[in-house]
Amino acid sequence: MNVVADMLLTPAPAVIWATLTVLTLPALLLLGSPEGMRQPRQAARELVAALRRHREQLRLQAEEAAQSARFAEELHVAAGRAAASAERWQQVWQRSVDEVDAAWQSWLAADARLRAVRAAAAWGTPATARTCEEYADRDRFLHRTVAAAVARGDLPPEAVADAQAGRNGWDARLHPADQEVVIARASAAWLRQRYEQATAAERTAWHDAELARRTRDDLQREVAATAVADGAGPSRRTARSGAFTARPFPARG
Repeated sequence: MNVVADMLLTPAPAVIWATLTVLTLPALLLLGSPEGMRQPRQAARELVAALRRHREQLRLQAEEAAQSARFAEELHVAAGRAAASAERWQQVWQRSVDEVDAAWQSWLAADARLRAVRAAAAWGTPATARTCEEYADRDRFLHRTVAAAVARGDLPPEAVADAQAGRNGWDARLHPADQEVVIARASAAWLRQRYEQATAAERTAWHDAELARRTRDDLQREVAATAVADGAGPSRRTARSGAFTARPFPARG
């Protein structure tokens, strides 16, 4: 190996050669331009201005890249939160569907009981002596039966106080068979109201869950589009978008 090669490969001379190259580059550019030879100062100013513009352009590109990276990260976080929110709203909707089914079955059972007690009452009530003890027994029967229905959820909690006060259709003077018809009728009406409320709540939950699902899907598409615009490879895009994959949202029948 010759002396020149040794000088170029040695660390210290290599640094010196690099420094000299950088320092002589403007002069080489000036010498390569005929206009620069005639007006060297103007050519030097133009060169400095060009270098400044180039440096400013690099700075703007770096800032734009940093802003794009921040936006992509914020979008990534928002998409993750939207996916979690959509999953929670889906669970809320599923619970509301279960509540509708339970309310429907309870209403059907109450309606069946009402038909049964009406059929039994059609045969009439046995004659009983109208004594104070008889009316006291009827009063206790009404309160006991209403309290049991409230405990089962077949009547609203305020039915106990209404029965004790003899308001809203409760009459302790009726025969127990007739009281059972009144209780069954009130129970069927209450459970029908519960079913209608559950149905309305289910529709609201579906609406909220659908909005959450659409928001999740929109953000997922935005994340994918941002990844493509940034030039992310297929493996990277798959890894990022896979974090938001949720189970399919059931179609509304």
